[in-house]
Amino acid sequence: VQLVESGGGLVQPGGSLRLSCAASGFTLDVYEIGWFRQAPGKEREGVGCISSGNYKTYYADSVKGRFTISRDNAKSTVYLQIDSLKPEDTAVYYCARTSAWYYYRCPKEDEFDAWGQGTQVTVSS
Repeated sequence: VQLVESGGGLVQPGGSLRLSCAASGFTLDVYEIGWFRQAPGKEREGVGCISSGNYKTYYADSVKGRFTISRDNAKSTVYLQIDSLKPEDTAVYYCARTSAWYYYRCPKEDEFDAWGQGTQVTVSS
């Protein structure tokens, strides 16, 4: 089981990035995927998630309207589009998988059983 994030980098405020989460060693189709981030000196926080079936998405209030999660099961990849980047978006971004799903919120962090290594996003002028 492996999840590999990519697409991070240094970007100016107001810019955009698309992060990818490539899955291998398991069938992505039947798993829900969450995106998390951890800023320096802060706890890891969930930014959103996407279901396996109808591709339902949920987002943290802090990123709603700027972050978009999508998935391409044929490519075993989940994406995180980040627009209108702010310096406070600077963090290591992680994807993770879970079998849990709720119809009103993302699963809690401890419900995810496999994690990627993370990709660094730095927003600075």
